[in-house]
Amino acid sequence: MIDYMALLTGLISIVIAITFGVYIRRKSPGKGEMVEIAGYIRKGAMTFLNEEYRYLSIYIIIVAILLYVGSLFSRGISSYTWIAFVFGAILSALAGNFGMRVATLANVRTAKAVEDDIRSGFKVAFSSGAVMGLIVVGLGLAGVSTIYIIFSSLPPETLSNIMFGFGFGASSIALFARVGGGIYTKAADVGADLVGKIEAGIPEDDPRNPAVIADNVGDNVGDVAGMGADLFESYVDSIIATIAIAVMFAALGADIVLLPLIIATIGIVSSIIGILTVVAMRNNDPSKAMNWGVIVSAVVMMILAGTAMYYMGMGGLPVGKDSSGNLVKVPWYYVYTALISGLFAGIIIGFSTEYFTSDKYSPTKEIAKASTTGAGTNLITGMAMGMLSTIIPIITVSAAIMIAYYLSGLYGIAIAAVGMLSTLGMTLSMDTYGPVADNAAGIAEMAHLGKNVRKHAEHLDAVGNTTAAIGKGFAIGSAALTALALFATFTESVGNINMEISDPSVTVGIFIGALMPFLFSALALKAVGGAAEDMVNEVRRQFTEIKGILEGKAKPDYNRCISISTNAAIRKMILPTILAIIVPIVVGVTPGLGARAVGGLLAGSIASGFLLAIYMANAGGAWDNAKKYIEDGNYGGKGSDAHKAAVVGDTVGDPLKDTAGPSLNILIKLMSIVSLIFASFFIL
Repeated sequence: MIDYMALLTGLISIVIAITFGVYIRRKSPGKGEMVEIAGYIRKGAMTFLNEEYRYLSIYIIIVAILLYVGSLFSRGISSYTWIAFVFGAILSALAGNFGMRVATLANVRTAKAVEDDIRSGFKVAFSSGAVMGLIVVGLGLAGVSTIYIIFSSLPPETLSNIMFGFGFGASSIALFARVGGGIYTKAADVGADLVGKIEAGIPEDDPRNPAVIADNVGDNVGDVAGMGADLFESYVDSIIATIAIAVMFAALGADIVLLPLIIATIGIVSSIIGILTVVAMRNNDPSKAMNWGVIVSAVVMMILAGTAMYYMGMGGLPVGKDSSGNLVKVPWYYVYTALISGLFAGIIIGFSTEYFTSDKYSPTKEIAKASTTGAGTNLITGMAMGMLSTIIPIITVSAAIMIAYYLSGLYGIAIAAVGMLSTLGMTLSMDTYGPVADNAAGIAEMAHLGKNVRKHAEHLDAVGNTTAAIGKGFAIGSAALTALALFATFTESVGNINMEISDPSVTVGIFIGALMPFLFSALALKAVGGAAEDMVNEVRRQFTEIKGILEGKAKPDYNRCISISTNAAIRKMILPTILAIIVPIVVGVTPGLGARAVGGLLAGSIASGFLLAIYMANAGGAWDNAKKYIEDGNYGGKGSDAHKAAVVGDTVGDPLKDTAGPSLNILIKLMSIVSLIFASFFIL
């Protein structure tokens, strides 16, 4: 009954998301140049996505065949796993695709709506975010519930493998989308900034810049489609890991197995209430409205989850087995506390991210001040702030892990990850609002909508920068907890392997695992750098060869820049993603390494990946907002030496926060999922 209720809740969430989409479509898109520019952005985004999906279709077919062949040679891989893999991949792609389609409709409608007032524009932009938030959790919960309903009659090990197949499909598409979208957006952004702002001295989002449309397209393919697929796989992986741990010691259908589905169901209800709270508020402060939405969602979640767990666990909840194989039961409030520890950890990480990246606080202001003495000091200070920003998230996640484990064992850690992601519908709505507001500000600038409209749009954009940074911090924190839950599941699934650090195979695994985020990031950054060079050369060529561009008398060739970003993203996204899949398998089947080394590999990748992702995301966000702080008139304002130095910092930070950093979230989970699926092939 519970699994069917979860499926129904997921479907209701999808219907509400579609309703928000219909509301947005009915809003006026404006006319003239606004519609023309928005058309360029939408066409460029869909061109990239269609090309990306063409390559992903080939990948899905190949991996599905390999999974089916693998099932013929090993009982550890179910003959149904390939079906779950395809299903997870399709839903992950749909989540990003649907959200991006609505976002590319909402950007121009937001720009049109702010002609009236800030509140009207905010409502359109946030409604677009709500589409993404609700479609992700709706598809995620409906997908996991469907897999459980269909295959729950199979043995626990087989059910777990099938569900991991679903997560594998979701993670694969997410990584391709994140890496490809990140390369696309930052190649355009860096190229546009270096030539447009620094060399030509023209404003951001100036229609005279040939790369400006590609830059706005990138906001959608990276921060909408990419982020949607990213958090979709985090969401489903946390639920899957919790179910897998539970079925190892509890009978299928038991409350403890279905608890993550109950929590996810309550989370969607809480998110819907939070979203409606934001939409209903009438003040003109978007930040305050969204903060209230988060608070309302969290409070409703805590009350409903506590009530449900109280009635479920009156006789105690089983969370593991003792050395004799007997079930270990704990009071319901132990598991509830583990759940809440994850929820609060996510909130704390979000506030920490805001502190280190918002220009309201001292870290970003310090970077802006350092810009007065040149790009070098800007970069040094930004790197230092990024490194310092790792302290609070690490302590917070560590505290959540300790609380959850000592109260409820490995199951507690997994349920903490579910708790952190429980109100994802609301938090992702905030995050996706950011790129829509950014696009709206760009359209207002390019279409010359007037000073007042641009001021309103830029206000929405400024709030969006902070929500986007908070979203990245939240995604990273949830990735760490989810990856740890998957790691715990791996150690249990291979017979609780010996993971002593004195074992050389474990040590080698840790080193290889710690290397992977650095290698992965290097490949992503090199891809952005190479594509940005091509973009810079193309923009310079057009400024030189097409007479009248800078005077506004000739129109740039936007399509050429869109093509450069598209081709670079498609070509360069393949190798990093394939490495994430191949390396755990190679380590696992290599004599002398095997399953223990894979365990070390996962531990090393989680530790270094978590730290590196926080550092890159927060340093990049702080560099970006330090530049905007100067552009607001501080330290000489636009065109000053401090501004030029800050633009360099922002250029360095862009691929860190939007390409390499966010992709690490998926890397550490994808390696864990691959290890779980192919564990039967590893040398023990």
